[in-house]
Amino acid sequence: MTSPSAVVRAPSGGGAPDPSRAEPAPARRTRPAGPGIRVLGVALSILGALLLGFVLDAGPLGDLRHVRDRQVDYAALRGALANGVAPVGGTVQPGTPVALLSIPALHLREVVREGTTADGLSRGPGHRRDTPLPGQAGVSVVMGRQTTFGGPFLHLRELRPGVEFTVTTGQGRHTYRVLGLRRAGDPQPAAPAAGHGRLTLVTADGTPFMPRGILRVDADLVSRVQATPTPGVAPGALPEDETPMAAQPSAWLPLVLWGQALVLAAAAIAWSHARWGRRHTWVFGVPLLGVLGLAVADRATALLPNLM
Repeated sequence: MTSPSAVVRAPSGGGAPDPSRAEPAPARRTRPAGPGIRVLGVALSILGALLLGFVLDAGPLGDLRHVRDRQVDYAALRGALANGVAPVGGTVQPGTPVALLSIPALHLREVVREGTTADGLSRGPGHRRDTPLPGQAGVSVVMGRQTTFGGPFLHLRELRPGVEFTVTTGQGRHTYRVLGLRRAGDPQPAAPAAGHGRLTLVTADGTPFMPRGILRVDADLVSRVQATPTPGVAPGALPEDETPMAAQPSAWLPLVLWGQALVLAAAAIAWSHARWGRRHTWVFGVPLLGVLGLAVADRATALLPNLM
């Protein structure tokens, strides 16, 4: 006889359902991004690439490029000086190393190249082509950037009257003594006497990246004056893009072309993201946007004042 406690009753029709027989919940479908979201993604990609490119080009990458250019041009100038073929005036090809500027008080040692466009000054200080070379009679002018691309002339404002420095050209080593600093509205020193030389160093004045004017440092030549050929560019004939605080209009065309490439690349990346997914897209998308962003930023900096 079976005990009542051992009887197992089958569940009635109103009992709890068997979990193994429960129907699975329908999978949630993700809606594809609409056109507005895709356009926003493209815009943010372009903006991010531009900002990253500009920060890198005007900052650490620009500084590294300046160090490389200085080493390359120093080797070229040293070879020209050793072989006696360094330029000594007249018509000189823009970009050619023409002098070595050394200011021990600022721990500054820079190669000076011919020309003062924004592109030229991105390599280092430049000699204004309508003035004689340093060491010669008359007023020589050397311009340099305050902040970007190494900022070689950032500390010019620290020079004081009486400080001496040297400039080496194909005619030898020349010594200059600082007369003083000059800003807009300050009296201009009297022109050097006939047969005497002076050098004016020029850069931006004010807060880095936000210049409020031009700073000039005048220095008289105290060593022997060298022969003075006629400058390659006549006074008053210097192109506008080589004057202080000028931009470089020729940078507009490559800027537009690189900008179009950046827009197309961002659009392609947005399409790839919707088609293949995030992981595959960013593997090639991030490097591509980075390179194009740098190219656009490099052309954009040429449109900034050449002394900044």
